[in-house]
Amino acid sequence: MQESSNKIHQLKTSNLSKDFGDVEVLRNISFSFNAGDSVAITGPSGSGKSTLLHIIGTIEEPTKGKVEINGTDPFQLSEPELARYRNSVIGFVFQDHHLLPQYSVLENVLIPTLAFKQNHNVTSLAQDLLKRVGLTHRMSHRPAELSGGERQRVAIARALINRPSILLCDEPTGNLDATTAGNITDLLFEMHSIEKNILIVVTHNLGLASRFQNNLRLADGVCSIETENIVDV
Repeated sequence: MQESSNKIHQLKTSNLSKDFGDVEVLRNISFSFNAGDSVAITGPSGSGKSTLLHIIGTIEEPTKGKVEINGTDPFQLSEPELARYRNSVIGFVFQDHHLLPQYSVLENVLIPTLAFKQNHNVTSLAQDLLKRVGLTHRMSHRPAELSGGERQRVAIARALINRPSILLCDEPTGNLDATTAGNITDLLFEMHSIEKNILIVVTHNLGLASRFQNNLRLADGVCSIETENIVDV
């Protein structure tokens, strides 16, 4: 794979807060992570895990505080600039993979490349990613013809097609059996070791969370951070 042209070296939040009406979901969240770091976000339902992920991913704006990516606040960009920035710098993997049923596996992986002109052979890159996730034999299949684990592997390849420096995963193994979930987790770490991105995963699974270098635990809108360095990535 070629070197990414959108390399991010640091993700930082400062006193990040988010309110929905009178409900304070996040309160004064501050942390800093660097390229190559892996982070698990855990906490009870309703603690703001997905909201925090959406703010990091620039899908939702914080009520207060700041997100800085390489020292730049992306929310200061215009809407077109932010859309382009998000597409090139950030990759998403969701619990419900959100593959488009009418398209093939290869076409689904290529979808993020359609928004903006690409300067490299994206079809070759998509094929290489599908090879890396073990789906070379499934490129022409539709999502309905795949298992749950295979669909999630397609979603991971799609999230990586633009070589993002930040990979955000929201409960990526929540709908999978234990064996398949373990395989998907292994794949995420394998791709993380290759890409040297910032990998951030929201999960309820404490066993999965224990594999990450950093654990960010949310409760009552605030967070604590534990650095464990369990996984050598």
